[in-house]
Amino acid sequence: MSAKFLLNRRQALGSAALGAAAALAGGTIASPVAASAAPSTGYSGLPRTFLWNPGFNDLVDTTKFAKEGPYTIGFSNASQADLWLVTFFQGVEWAAAKHGVELKQFIVTDANSDTTKQVSDIQDLLNQEIDLLLVNPATADALDPILGRAMAQGIPVVTAARRVQTDDNFVSFVTASDTALARLSATWLAEHLGGKGKIVLLPGLAGASPAEMRLQAAREVFGQAPGIEILDTQYSGWSPANGKTLMAAAIQRFGKDISGVWADSGLQGSGSVEAFLNAGFKPEEIPPHTGGDLNRMYKLAAEHKFPFCGIDYTPSVGIAAVDLAMKVLKGVPVPKRLDVNFQVIVSEGHETVSVKADVPLKEYVALDKPDDFIMGHGMGPDYDPKTFAANYPR
Repeated sequence: MSAKFLLNRRQALGSAALGAAAALAGGTIASPVAASAAPSTGYSGLPRTFLWNPGFNDLVDTTKFAKEGPYTIGFSNASQADLWLVTFFQGVEWAAAKHGVELKQFIVTDANSDTTKQVSDIQDLLNQEIDLLLVNPATADALDPILGRAMAQGIPVVTAARRVQTDDNFVSFVTASDTALARLSATWLAEHLGGKGKIVLLPGLAGASPAEMRLQAAREVFGQAPGIEILDTQYSGWSPANGKTLMAAAIQRFGKDISGVWADSGLQGSGSVEAFLNAGFKPEEIPPHTGGDLNRMYKLAAEHKFPFCGIDYTPSVGIAAVDLAMKVLKGVPVPKRLDVNFQVIVSEGHETVSVKADVPLKEYVALDKPDDFIMGHGMGPDYDPKTFAANYPR
């Protein structure tokens, strides 16, 4: 591998950060780490995308939004179309219950992935005289005008997990850094392959800001390794079934020419691994994969021992977004972009010069949890998505 391509870890993360993280409260830096519920053996400091960000992150003065509680917050959710989104949604409800005594009402709508419905949902929330609008936008573009109208009416907007294009149309965006996640995982794959090989890219949902930002960041990394050839790129919709179908088709076309698979989540990444197994590949023949979030992905990597790098886009961003929303309503300054900490997981013996494990795979995989369990939820050890219930003012 050329020296040009061997980025050190600090460079990879530093260039990845678009801006980040620490809310000032009472003169201290309030770390969002607690919301991510990181394993005790993992990284637990401030998000590295904040510490290594080569740029600056504006601190937003929210005094004009300050008012006496209890508050009415409207939450416009894009959908619960995949397992990650279900966990994210439950995290928002969990945080609303945590702040219940400060809330008059927490009004929830769900657009079922329909941007037209989400615009209508938001207009309905604005008509209910909410104090703040919390939004997980279905797409990056369609929600811009309605969020701009909300801000123009003096209603602060906080976006979580996904953002809109125009910075003036929200007070703060809460994320786990899509670009850092993608650059780290892509760097790991490129370095593991020695800077050369033929790979397949499986991004998430077309048009959704996390998928588009991750794909762009991954391509930046692969573009620095001239020996890497991208055989195919297919949007998966963050679906295990789609990941399996898409990879089965890729295997038919390219067979054992596939040297590696970059998936921006274990949702579709797990389906990809299953496609290789169904095609008769032995465990040692499965090419290296990336993709976090889904416990099934970690279980497959632990069982079959193929080279693997997982980074969770922690759904606890929903919890952090509710916490930040409460600060806005109290007039506490907040960062324009709040990054929540994530963990880097690498299978044993497969670290690269730039990407080291925060937690080894064998210590991170939840063998006692279901395959569809989403990691990094932030709701404590007793959290069970199937029995979850939250009591908040509705």
